[in-house]
Amino acid sequence: MSVANATSRPGAPRNDMKLELQNLSVTYASRNGDVRAVRDCSFVVSRGDVVGLVGESGSGKTSALMAIPRLLPRGTIVTGRVVCDGQDIASLREELLNAWRWRRIALVPQGASASFTPHISIGGHITEVLAFHMNLTGADAKTRAVELLRTVGLEETFFGRYPHELSGGQKQRAALATALACGPDFLLADEPTTALDVVTQKEVLDMIVSLVRSRGMGLLLVTHDLPLAAGLCDKLVVMREGAVVESGASREVVENPQSPFTRNLIDALRRMESADALTGEGS
Repeated sequence: MSVANATSRPGAPRNDMKLELQNLSVTYASRNGDVRAVRDCSFVVSRGDVVGLVGESGSGKTSALMAIPRLLPRGTIVTGRVVCDGQDIASLREELLNAWRWRRIALVPQGASASFTPHISIGGHITEVLAFHMNLTGADAKTRAVELLRTVGLEETFFGRYPHELSGGQKQRAALATALACGPDFLLADEPTTALDVVTQKEVLDMIVSLVRSRGMGLLLVTHDLPLAAGLCDKLVVMREGAVVESGASREVVENPQSPFTRNLIDALRRMESADALTGEGS
């Protein structure tokens, strides 16, 4: 998707529910001293919006996203607030936080293989979530799991298959089905198409955005691919060296970038697109 084709799209019916990061900072301890990966990061994802969190590798995107459900390594220092529907979930005790994970905020991780236990079937993963968070068991849980698999384009036979029997794209679809199991208000997707081929990447991303929009959910999509994010997302948040340097509607950020970093990045991408057009590559 060219950076020139960023558009604003009407989303599904919205309400006033928001997921908001307020002055969030993330610091990791290391042998060489503390490393501040995220610095005073603030932005909002409203239910019904698709927001792209973009930046170079190491810019703090994943750290900011993983701080939302508090899935950072033990010992990480997190300051600031993560507010969802008026509740500061960053301050919740672990047992209360579990009520927010899956049912209010769900995660599609980077590299779906790591999210599955090898000896548990795909259906077993989904029904385990349904039992723990929705008190749904037995035939009802299986029926719901099969519905979820079909929603992401997988046949009923995938219910009994094991992770090693699925391709990368199928695993990512299964991970999405699992994330949707409890009907969350917000979906977090961390580079969800890593290691997939270009065609499968587009299929998976288009499906994620379509399902999010049809359900009126909010989506926070982490990616280093600015053209991709500009083509899919309503809003962009640009990070550099742990800080937000720019945010706004996708079209505005692409056509009128305010940050020198964003401006240089977009200029470089446009030069690459022009070079590809002259050589016939990318057509």
